[in-house]
Amino acid sequence: MSAGQAAGEAAAAPALPRVLSALFYGTCSFLIVLVNKALLSAYSFPSPVFLGIGQMAATILILYVSKLNNIVHFPDFDKSIPVKLFPLPLIYVGNHISGLSSTSKLSLPMFAVLRKFTIPLTLLLEIIILGKWYPLSIIVSVFAIILGAFIAAGSDLSFNLEGYIFVLLNDIFTAANGVYTKQKIDPKELGKYGVLFYNACFMVVPTAIISFSTGDFQQAIHFQHWTNFLFLFQFALSCLLGFLLMYSTVLCSHYNSALTTTVVGAIKNISIAYIGMLIGGDYIFSVLNFIGLNICMAGGLRYSFLTLRGSSQPARPGDEENPLPASKS
Repeated sequence: MSAGQAAGEAAAAPALPRVLSALFYGTCSFLIVLVNKALLSAYSFPSPVFLGIGQMAATILILYVSKLNNIVHFPDFDKSIPVKLFPLPLIYVGNHISGLSSTSKLSLPMFAVLRKFTIPLTLLLEIIILGKWYPLSIIVSVFAIILGAFIAAGSDLSFNLEGYIFVLLNDIFTAANGVYTKQKIDPKELGKYGVLFYNACFMVVPTAIISFSTGDFQQAIHFQHWTNFLFLFQFALSCLLGFLLMYSTVLCSHYNSALTTTVVGAIKNISIAYIGMLIGGDYIFSVLNFIGLNICMAGGLRYSFLTLRGSSQPARPGDEENPLPASKS
């Protein structure tokens, strides 16, 4: 499928699936951050890579059982599948590990702010890889989000260099994941479920090796709360949400642009940032930080307004003479 065809399909998609897929993704993304924050911070679970393995294993199990029962369909394995998927599996595992590691090292509001750097990265990658272009109003909204992020991050009183590095790596992987997923989910090839299943299959073993070699697995095995029912419930919930997040990301990217999927994640962070100020326990207030947060949110809301108006559908440079049909949402 060419980039022009993908853009045309996105523009022609009915409004209801676009909105519902975006809401589904936003809800899953919101819930998994809160659950992972509880596991990695409140319970001090020391093994984010092990948690990522649990999420991959849940994805493989759910999709394999669903395929056996004819609930979902995707092609059986053959030697062409790794070529069709590359480089998604590498991006996928990098996104998993960096996301879980950054969640444990930053306050929820600062995590929410720094994740917004995913937006301009996605915009840039869509231009480079998919050949898409966006109107000036969208670009201005994106840079308002980034301005607010710089202001907030510059006055972060709980600065954690390791946390910043992990979250910025997570931004890069998330942007690449969104753009390449949009490129790979052609139903004539692997489809949504095939991309999810084989991504997890290809990376669960290398991730397990990383977990063993770094001591992450050993720390997980000797963790003291495995007999705590509430911890076990939240661990299982995180694994399930890991699958739902990956599925909702693919679904949202299918019905919308990769940039819109990324901005939905940023809008979700409005709730995370403000809830984190009240219940996270690790937010240190400063005036500049608070101003920066609100500039971020204003930029995100502006993007949402433009998206609902239908002006955010990307166009190729030659589309001025033959514009895509406007989506009525």
